[in-house]
Amino acid sequence: MKNQYLTGHLPLMSILLFSLSLSLFGQRFALSWLEDNGILAGMTQILSENEIRLALIVVLLLLFFMVFSALKLIADTVNSLSLLFFSNDGEGELWQKMHGGAWIYFGASILSLITNQFLIFIVILIIAASFAYLLVVIYRIAESLTIPGLIGFVCFQLLFWAAFLFTIIYFIFRLYNTFVAGLPL
Repeated sequence: MKNQYLTGHLPLMSILLFSLSLSLFGQRFALSWLEDNGILAGMTQILSENEIRLALIVVLLLLFFMVFSALKLIADTVNSLSLLFFSNDGEGELWQKMHGGAWIYFGASILSLITNQFLIFIVILIIAASFAYLLVVIYRIAESLTIPGLIGFVCFQLLFWAAFLFTIIYFIFRLYNTFVAGLPL
């Protein structure tokens, strides 16, 4: 029995697990920073350390969940647009073929939860899962697209995500430079 809706929850679970692994790392980082700067002692007068830990995990989990959900929404839109521009599929068959790669993100999210002590491993897992997902999608839809359509699909994906990443990096550096320039030295 093959049911299309059996794996429909995998993207949500992947987002939750990636968010949890990043929030666990962020909680440890924030607690050590608060302790190193002497802030944690003052905070423990108001809340217990376990309440602070829980609050940090919940806030960071919500923050990362929102970021990953937004990225998934953007990715679905980019996939739809690239199929609209470069395929002749009007029935949505290619869209159905693309959704089978959710297992890749789910497996990577479980591994990220196991390796949540190392930020670099989590980031590598997210990047590797995204690259593997793109390869699986290309493999699944390659037979249904023409060669120029496939090249256009791949180029559209790569150019969009490169432009998106470079725009974010640019604005982070601009914000950082503005902040440093505004410091009274």
